[in-house]
Amino acid sequence: MAGFRALAREVRNPRNTIALRRTSLRKCLERFAPYGHRATWRHLCARAGLAPDDRAPDPALLIAALTELEEAREVWLAYEARFAGRRRQEKHHGIRQPSAIDDWYRNTWGGCDIVPCASPDITPDARLAEVLRRVIAAMESAPGDACPVCGQERVEWHTDLERYPLEGPVCADCGIVVPVSVLTPAALAAAHRRTFAGRYAGV
Repeated sequence: MAGFRALAREVRNPRNTIALRRTSLRKCLERFAPYGHRATWRHLCARAGLAPDDRAPDPALLIAALTELEEAREVWLAYEARFAGRRRQEKHHGIRQPSAIDDWYRNTWGGCDIVPCASPDITPDARLAEVLRRVIAAMESAPGDACPVCGQERVEWHTDLERYPLEGPVCADCGIVVPVSVLTPAALAAAHRRTFAGRYAGV
């Protein structure tokens, strides 16, 4: 099975058919898809100007989408290296108890669903790399009252998410499933209240 870099080379190879280049880009998402496969594909298409179902897109647009994906992957690989170094130091000093960051990292291992989106049709406007930087910074900081990606406080608790986590706080603005550990107890309580109020508003 080809790795991410080999598939990226196939996307860039002008000797390949456009269909193969597009397929190779889709396969890149099987190795790295921060929002989940469908949501990441929709996001890349929207930012690059690709039609998601276009089977013969402009090669330049494929390259633009790949470039954004590669940029985000470099951010993630750098974080993984820092994380591994930190854990080695902690274990050396006898710290074995996992933290909230450890729990988040374990569930994002492999680079898929790092910042899952509740719906593939709603993703952040920013570049993937910038979104990852903001979420990583939030994970390494004290909890806050707003979405770490867009800064909005309109976060609602969802109990019907399709992938892990099966329930959690979702930003009503940019659509990400916000890691619980980056929100204060007050923000989480507000998210539950908004969901409850919306559910019974018409009763």
